[in-house]
Amino acid sequence: MNNRAKIISLAVVAAFAILVLRLFYIQVIDSSYKYDAQNNVLRREVQHPPRGEVYDRNGELLVRSIASYDLMAIPRDVKEFDTLTLARIAGVTPEKLKQELAKAANYSRRRPSVIVKQMSLESKLLFDEGDFSGFYTVYRTMRSYPRKIAGNLLGYISEVDAATIERDDYYQTGDYRGMSGIELTYEDVLRGEKGISVSVVDVHGITKGPYMDGAADIRAVPGKAITTSLDARLQELGEELMEGKVGSIIAIEPSTGEILVMVSSPGYDPDELVGRDRGNNYMKLLGNPRRPLFNRGVMSRYPPGSTFKVVNGLMALQEGSVTGNQKYPCHGGYTVGRGLKCHNHFSPVNMRQAVQTSCNTYFCYVFRDFIDNQKFGDPKQALDVWNEYLYSFGFGRSLDSDLSGELSGYVPTREYYDKAYHKRWNSLTILSLSIGQGELGCTPLQMANLATIIANRGYYYTPHIVKRIEGRDSIDSRFYERHRTMVESRHFDVIVDGMYDAVHKTGGTGWRAYVPGLDICGKTGTAENPHGADHSTFMCFAPKDDPKIAVSVYVEHGGFGGSVAAPIASLIIEQYLTDTITRPEMVDAVKQTTIPYPYYDRQK
Repeated sequence: MNNRAKIISLAVVAAFAILVLRLFYIQVIDSSYKYDAQNNVLRREVQHPPRGEVYDRNGELLVRSIASYDLMAIPRDVKEFDTLTLARIAGVTPEKLKQELAKAANYSRRRPSVIVKQMSLESKLLFDEGDFSGFYTVYRTMRSYPRKIAGNLLGYISEVDAATIERDDYYQTGDYRGMSGIELTYEDVLRGEKGISVSVVDVHGITKGPYMDGAADIRAVPGKAITTSLDARLQELGEELMEGKVGSIIAIEPSTGEILVMVSSPGYDPDELVGRDRGNNYMKLLGNPRRPLFNRGVMSRYPPGSTFKVVNGLMALQEGSVTGNQKYPCHGGYTVGRGLKCHNHFSPVNMRQAVQTSCNTYFCYVFRDFIDNQKFGDPKQALDVWNEYLYSFGFGRSLDSDLSGELSGYVPTREYYDKAYHKRWNSLTILSLSIGQGELGCTPLQMANLATIIANRGYYYTPHIVKRIEGRDSIDSRFYERHRTMVESRHFDVIVDGMYDAVHKTGGTGWRAYVPGLDICGKTGTAENPHGADHSTFMCFAPKDDPKIAVSVYVEHGGFGGSVAAPIASLIIEQYLTDTITRPEMVDAVKQTTIPYPYYDRQK
């Protein structure tokens, strides 16, 4: 009995000791209960920074942030309130207000939930004048676009999804991030850094003032401003010229790789993807058969057509399979094998004249001379070399620009033809590549980059849209790196001369691009299209000897490249180099030209 009494006594002492130690831990060491008590009187609110502004190269504001407020509620703190008044202030129906409040209560009665998003400053001031216990507002910003241009290039922001929140702990439910364009590419720069505001609230949830006079607050850091290389006036002109047409205009400054214009037509008003109607507007744009949300400048894969002939000519000159003075006859087409037709022009022609007249026959000879050159061993090895040349020109791969959604285009390989033709093919089988047809696919950005390569006589800088970032001395170092092609500079002169003649001489296919005194050098392209009228394309730069701008225009179903694309490109160049347009009648003619889009018309 004595032993049993001792054991019971020890157990009681141990239990008492544990209880004392636990009380000491709770009261002295553990601060969680203290924090829980503070949470009953303190409200911690995330302070969302305004996103950085976006400007054009001349300092004109393209994207700004304006004040916006989310109406929040803590369901357990909500008392009786005037539903009609609050609904009117928030700009929603009473039914919608009740529905969101019920949804919040089901989620959590203690945690704050968003009831109404993106209230205006006027609504917030009216709310502050009322007595709505359990409700409060949180400051946010939303985007606004003063010029209503370049929607696909600038991009849009939208609420983050669960996958984004899980992937990046910066974001919480209800946050917004860039979803496309510059907003996406430079999200880390534009979004800024969140802050924290700690306020004292009473039992009714009404804010009484900052906690510790704001000493516990963390100030939000606004996003950094970005200056783009875009020329807003030139962009606006490009969009006007492309109205009623499907396609793209891209202009680049050859000496830097800075993108001056990027038009994707049809486009959209970027303000359509802002505010409470964003969801409805997005679905309308998504359902449009002409796909205005699709940035054709970097995402379309087009056959380059005759603009590509200059690349085949350059690599043949480099390899010595042809000389600039070598002539070939043309009598309406190339007649070997299945052959290729050509339009009427003088004959025979050398390299310069072939570029001027866009002779299909000449470049069939040139292409076959390259592929069948014995120095490569056989056509398959020659095609491997051909691929290496194209890679150095930026084809068949991404250019590594700072444009979201940039695709690589497509360059067929020997493996592709081995599979397609059971390894039985030769230079005649792939002859369509000589004039930029067949399986070849290029983005408008790649074609504009080709124009810069020719303008620079053999090199380019990675195309990019951002010129400066606030607080930084320079942009990404990759945009300062010069990329050289496999073709020596000396071989470019004959191509440049041919492009000059195409615009300035009788018989040149690009004569509609002529502007007195500007020395425009251009190359037309008429890309065959099995689904309707041919596509119209034109590639050019100016001036000839001191290039300031390179342009590529692609108009789907536009027909001959010299008739539609060339005038558009010349107007872009004239506006940029002279800050004026001397041919208003051509502007009117281009604007009045609408190109049927078969798929869209069938859908309507």
